[in-house]
Amino acid sequence: MAYKPQYYPGSSSVAVNRRKHMSGDIEKLRTVSDDDLVAALGHRAPGADYPSTHPPLAEMGEPDCPIRQLVEPTPGAAAGDRVRYSQFTDSMYSAPSTPYFRSYYAAINHRGVDPGTLSGRQIVEARERDMEVYTKATIESEMTCPGLAGLRGCTVHGHSLRLDEDGTMFDMLQRVHLEGGNIIEDKDQVGVPIDRKVNLGKPMTEAEAKKRTTIYRTDGVRYRTEEEVLDHVHLVHHRRTMYGFRPENASETAAGTGDIKYHTV
Repeated sequence: MAYKPQYYPGSSSVAVNRRKHMSGDIEKLRTVSDDDLVAALGHRAPGADYPSTHPPLAEMGEPDCPIRQLVEPTPGAAAGDRVRYSQFTDSMYSAPSTPYFRSYYAAINHRGVDPGTLSGRQIVEARERDMEVYTKATIESEMTCPGLAGLRGCTVHGHSLRLDEDGTMFDMLQRVHLEGGNIIEDKDQVGVPIDRKVNLGKPMTEAEAKKRTTIYRTDGVRYRTEEEVLDHVHLVHHRRTMYGFRPENASETAAGTGDIKYHTV
């Protein structure tokens, strides 16, 4: 019998969307060209070669190593690419994804990535061409609404404050704007103006955003209605706090075997 990963508990739309993000089973909603993506990231000029930090691995004559034989290098590592990053910010107003679930998606579904999660932003560092593959897949998918999420390499603040008058996420550097019903990016992720208009597509309606979001909210799917999720989260918290993720050190009752409903404590 084939093993089927159990990514996340719960039966609500939020739980289903969280499982989709973690598994990588995400729907593509838009197309962003490679040159537009490079311009939005701002690491190099569109069409330019990838700068490298070392020669291609095939030319380096590295010493024999069993790990090198077992682990195939990513395309970026094989070519000697430098390490670069992309950083997303997600609005707290029913954005499709959140920093933690972007990190889960990156770590589970992409190789050679280094995800970092903060309260309001999520960064992935990787070899440049590998980072672009991850970023393109993410920005083109249902994980990203161009009106409620964005590439912000700096000055991410404001995602939790309010939405602009047009319903898009507040951005102090105004990297994007609404034009003809589409979100247009005319500054790169650190706010430097670029010589093109990158069309990121139409923002989601409020109804669609709530359908695709991974955020529990009192005006949407309420966290307290997910009994299975609450039990799971409290069990993980209990084991982490009391036993350092080593429940074998505790009695069955103390570690939790399903007899204790943690959300009632």
